[in-house]
Amino acid sequence: MNPIDSNMLFQIANMKGTPKGAYNIRKDGQLDSRASSKNIEITSKTDKSGIDIRIADNTRGEECHIPVLITQSGLNEMVYNDFFIGENCDVLIVAGCGIHNDGCDTSQHDGVHTFYVGKNSHIRYTEKHYGEGEGTGARIMNPQTVVYLEEGAAIDMETVQIRGVDSTKRYTKIVVGKDGEAVITEKLLTHGTQLAESEMDIVLEGEDSTGRVISRSVAQDDSRQVFYPRMVGENKCFGHVQCDSIIMDSAKIKAIPAITCNHTDAQLIHEAAIGRIAGEQILKLMTLGMTEEEAEEKILNGFLQ
Repeated sequence: MNPIDSNMLFQIANMKGTPKGAYNIRKDGQLDSRASSKNIEITSKTDKSGIDIRIADNTRGEECHIPVLITQSGLNEMVYNDFFIGENCDVLIVAGCGIHNDGCDTSQHDGVHTFYVGKNSHIRYTEKHYGEGEGTGARIMNPQTVVYLEEGAAIDMETVQIRGVDSTKRYTKIVVGKDGEAVITEKLLTHGTQLAESEMDIVLEGEDSTGRVISRSVAQDDSRQVFYPRMVGENKCFGHVQCDSIIMDSAKIKAIPAITCNHTDAQLIHEAAIGRIAGEQILKLMTLGMTEEEAEEKILNGFLQ
């Protein structure tokens, strides 16, 4: 594997070499390498581009890596990945996409991930996006994630986009069953003239279901961000949406959280805050010997942790 591929795999999936367990590495629109495990089977779709991941009942403590790399300028692809997760599982799924574009044409990856999570299973799902390269061609990623949680099932989902992606439109939908839980943590930094849009539908369908959305973002330069998280309570449930953003330079941020209660025992809360870095925070760090730029970077890194 060349240095560019190795660096992107580390950035998006924290991979150093071949991962243990099941994995599927896709590069420039083709299968690069794959391995299934005893409890996790990965197969190619026959009707369209993408893979099926089947995880057996009672699979616990295993990992599955499915990163995507694009290094060809001008490549545009649409991929469909479906996850069929049995009952009583506890697994980590690591996805993500890295685009290295040294050319003048747009490179774009659009992906639809659909999860069917069985009873009492707990899924930890991370998805990181990263862009690099010296070319003038755009790096575009448009991910969609749809999750169906059966009774007692839970997903802890973390999405991260830190620099390098010129445009992204993310859509997430989670339907939570009885006693289920969905937790989404979103971290985003945009700069230059980048555009990032994030739209969510969290449907608390089952009795005693729970949903939490934590979104943290930083917008620099002339970049633009739009957040539209929607939480719907269809039963006795609890939901909380929190959006916190730091705005800098000439950036623009719009946060539009929405909550809808369709049941008298649904309890939903939303919060949204947008503001600049407090001057006293920078001054305090500068008294410890940091430059203004170092102090600003320290604050931003802490905010996005």
